[in-house]
Amino acid sequence: MKILVINGPNLNMLGIREREIYGEKSYAELCAFIEAACAEEGAECTIFQSNHEGAIVDRIQRAYGAEDAIVINPAAYTHTSVAILDALRAVALPAVEVHLSRLSERESFRQISYPALACEKTIDGLGFEGYREAIRYLAGSGGADRKRASSSAGGDTCFVHNLMV
Repeated sequence: MKILVINGPNLNMLGIREREIYGEKSYAELCAFIEAACAEEGAECTIFQSNHEGAIVDRIQRAYGAEDAIVINPAAYTHTSVAILDALRAVALPAVEVHLSRLSERESFRQISYPALACEKTIDGLGFEGYREAIRYLAGSGGADRKRASSSAGGDTCFVHNLMV
């Protein structure tokens, strides 16, 4: 299985910005963690990070026919990007949204997630471990759970936290 992992704006600043929220580890450490989690599940991964919405949309579109699933941390675009939502819907690949922090404990404007509407699941508040859970869900140990979540949701979304608009 080929998994595309997309990280949105400012995640390249991990370990520098808002350490009390995002922790002390760097973006390079996150990438190494993601690669190891994919290897544990026997999955190939491509990691992509951009601070630009259009670049993220372009990369999602390039996943069509090239990757099998998407793990996405849209970061600040979570709360604003219909374009990312539309791109995820267009490629129609299994996708899981991940956030390092717990959105329900953040500012009120962070309670809305547009990309979640195209994702099977949202995992937040687990730090780096959220990526491992998303990868397991899509590639390995969670595969049966993924099929159940998709069929029970009628092919729509299934959330760990209901972040619907």
